[in-house]
Amino acid sequence: MTTPTKLVIASRESALAMWQAKHIQSRLQALYPNSTIEILGMTTTGDQILDTPLARIGGKGLFIKELEQALEDGRADLAVHSMKDMPMHLPEGFALAAIGEREDARDAFVSNDYSALDDLPAGSIVGTSSLRRQSQLQARFPDLKIESLRGNLQTRLRKLDEGQYAAIILAAAGLIRLGLASRIAQYISAEHSIPAVGQGALGIEIRADRLDLLPILAPLNHPATASCVEAERGMSRALSGSCTVPLGAYAVREGDTLQMTGFVASIDGRQVLRETVSGTANEPEALGKALASKLIAQGADKILAALDEPHPK
Repeated sequence: MTTPTKLVIASRESALAMWQAKHIQSRLQALYPNSTIEILGMTTTGDQILDTPLARIGGKGLFIKELEQALEDGRADLAVHSMKDMPMHLPEGFALAAIGEREDARDAFVSNDYSALDDLPAGSIVGTSSLRRQSQLQARFPDLKIESLRGNLQTRLRKLDEGQYAAIILAAAGLIRLGLASRIAQYISAEHSIPAVGQGALGIEIRADRLDLLPILAPLNHPATASCVEAERGMSRALSGSCTVPLGAYAVREGDTLQMTGFVASIDGRQVLRETVSGTANEPEALGKALASKLIAQGADKILAALDEPHPK
């Protein structure tokens, strides 16, 4: 392996994305102390359109297109993403080189006035940008009012602090990484709010033809996390999942065994299908497909077909 003289990391410019890029930068700098490791900060379409739910404007892929363009034209060598933002099918010509160790994958309940979801009075406004969270919240608490919440982490917290919401639901990992764990009133168990596919894990994307980068980035891959995330993505791919679909999956690895729970729901939470499977960690994609098959046997395909109907404007 030839040690690189310079590597450029493409990243969104939000505080969380830059933390993630700097984390990878420091890991690479420690591995290759004689190399120059730079970060190319970029604003993506998903960062610019903040007044519309992601499900309406094309999904989370809007957060990575500009970064992939930088890879394509050679301005950057690798891009760092939250795995939960990665489309289930990468565009042709791109590949995942590594999946980093997972932070806490749970959702977090954040409120200045209430210590837990159960404490919220009927009619309370809860902010989330996620159909996955919305469907699970509505299933457990049909009297809550769920409203869209977009923007970076600091913007979402500011909207809460201004009193626009009684509470908001965020990924615990982002708050922890930015030193904001003290804002978390309650960690919501994965049993009550199944996380997004890949939540809490970082992915490193490269051009598929940059085979020279694979051995350089291999030390950043965390095999246990990678097998869990690959299983989750396998389920989502089999169900044609995206952020326009209320689904989630969470895998846990113990030794050579993976156990994974997944769900598909209607947006209003009136229909929630849930299944759990376990199997060998050596075949994560197959395990994901098996979970998808069990959900389809329950009728997940009918829920998904209904979701394909046009969104009301």
